[in-house]
Amino acid sequence: MRLLALLALTLSTFAAEILPPSQPLWQGDAPEGDGKFSDSSKAKLTVHLAEKPNGAAIIICPGGGYGGLVVGGEGHGIAKWLNGHGITGIVLEYRLPKGRPYVPLLDAQQAIRTARANATAWKIDSKKVGIIGFSCGGHLASTATVHFDTIETRAPNAVTGQSSRPDFAILIYPVITMDEGVQHVGSKKNLLGEKPATGLADYFSSQKQVKDDTPPAFLAHALDDKSVPIENSRMFYQAQKAHNLPTRLLELPNGGHGLNGYKGPSWDQWQTDSLIWLRELKFIP
Repeated sequence: MRLLALLALTLSTFAAEILPPSQPLWQGDAPEGDGKFSDSSKAKLTVHLAEKPNGAAIIICPGGGYGGLVVGGEGHGIAKWLNGHGITGIVLEYRLPKGRPYVPLLDAQQAIRTARANATAWKIDSKKVGIIGFSCGGHLASTATVHFDTIETRAPNAVTGQSSRPDFAILIYPVITMDEGVQHVGSKKNLLGEKPATGLADYFSSQKQVKDDTPPAFLAHALDDKSVPIENSRMFYQAQKAHNLPTRLLELPNGGHGLNGYKGPSWDQWQTDSLIWLRELKFIP
């Protein structure tokens, strides 16, 4: 038992050592929405630079039902995969809402601005900054595509002067809607609270907010997902199609929520197809 414990400690220490250092997302207090500010220490970025960068960068939003963050398989593991294809992967550890529904979205917007502000240092093209999300992280990524500013003027500087609009999105088994019947109950409760204010559920139902200038999205979802029904992805896909956006939906035959624990044919398929889609849109060579 002692040997196993030592091995586990050694492996965890090694994993920690090989990760790039994280950095604070915000300098000073961070906005909560409605003119409120608070401590920002829990919001951070980990930038995984590609050895042979092709100019593209993707903000990575792990899932966790807005009650936690799955930063392994849906965070740093994704960054490693992206790096293998020349894409800079930026893991976003966003603040959990805890009664503050706008907080995750504000963090996602700031992460996109930060990537653009560091385009030269990180060897990325500011016109090829996308966002990827899983489960409730997919919801966060989708909200970033429908709610964005071209410039933030609260305190103009190198970061806030950047656009928060992602150039594209990849949404994997995402929560999309807050509508009764097809919503993910846990994510909705954690994001909006027990009794959401009037209009809040519609604001955070991304399929209702798609416009002509919404970035295109690639979606992948298993037909047998019992946690987050595939109707979530179908709703967003149809909304994008209605605005003639170059969207794509990959309906996977199986894998459930989490696609068999981030492995197997369904997991491999969305990765392969999303890269093809990115090439077709000329975001990667």
